[in-house]
Amino acid sequence: MKNFDSTFPYRRVLVSGGAGFLGRSVVERLRSFPDVDVTVPRSRDYDLIQRENCRRLIEDARPDLVIHLAALVGGIGANQKSPGRFFYDNLMMGAQLMEEARLRGVKKFVALGTVCAYPKNTPTPFRETDLWNGYPEETNAPYGLAKKMLLVQAQSYRRQYGLNAIFLLPCNLYGPGDNFDPQTSHVIPALIRKFVQARDSGAAAVEAWGTGKASREFLYVSDCADAITRASAIYDDGEPMNIGSGREITIAELASMIARLVGFTGQIRWQADKPDGQPRRQLDVTRAREKLGFQAQVPLEEGLRHTIEWYEKNVNALPLEQNLANVSG
Repeated sequence: MKNFDSTFPYRRVLVSGGAGFLGRSVVERLRSFPDVDVTVPRSRDYDLIQRENCRRLIEDARPDLVIHLAALVGGIGANQKSPGRFFYDNLMMGAQLMEEARLRGVKKFVALGTVCAYPKNTPTPFRETDLWNGYPEETNAPYGLAKKMLLVQAQSYRRQYGLNAIFLLPCNLYGPGDNFDPQTSHVIPALIRKFVQARDSGAAAVEAWGTGKASREFLYVSDCADAITRASAIYDDGEPMNIGSGREITIAELASMIARLVGFTGQIRWQADKPDGQPRRQLDVTRAREKLGFQAQVPLEEGLRHTIEWYEKNVNALPLEQNLANVSG
């Protein structure tokens, strides 16, 4: 493993999606290094679904390194509602930005994948070699496949053009500043919002999608940002790399933990007619540990406390809708 200390090997860094939930943490980490110039494009100025905007962005930023975090993301409900958009938008943004980076001599391209790219019934823990052993879970397959095509592109460009492109596969992320929008949020912010509202209104019960039996792995956003920064600096291999905590928890156990931390003492009623999504998710993080020296630092309960505290301080600035579309993605 190469050393990773207080220096960073790239001077001009473009972070697509750098103003988003994960992107803000990555940008903050990058700007902690001296002499690193970070460009954070905004979608209102560069709609990356349009290729000419990808070309213009690369020409304007002139990066040595591109970290591609921009994505259309959401929970099960959002994926079921708009599968075509989840496929097209994510595929176009990544494929076109990588092509324009290649054409203009960018030294390295970091593509972010998703745990949703893994086959539905992958044995746990998910190993990178399992990626092509089946079709993804149906509720988010279009999104997962669109992101997995970036792995194909990265490996193809490495072979034909010599582009140093790498592909990272993070598990479900959470933390302060997460998306609490009731139509598109993932499971942790959705449950936090539901339990806080139920506590404050005195509700006797909270309804949650699915059976609660599915499992997920969660990684605190600052931990993920650290892993991405490390990989950007020192990982130059064409093989994909999992980024996670290496620990899974059932949705029922997660819901009980959040309810306890929030102070909600009522019932949790599971809507078994709603989809659970993929039955289990847990990543094998051996490669990240060996190649990056990366290990998650923030325990789940501690991270949930920080996330709940952030939400309660900022709830008045968030959307006011009361009915959540998804709490199990």
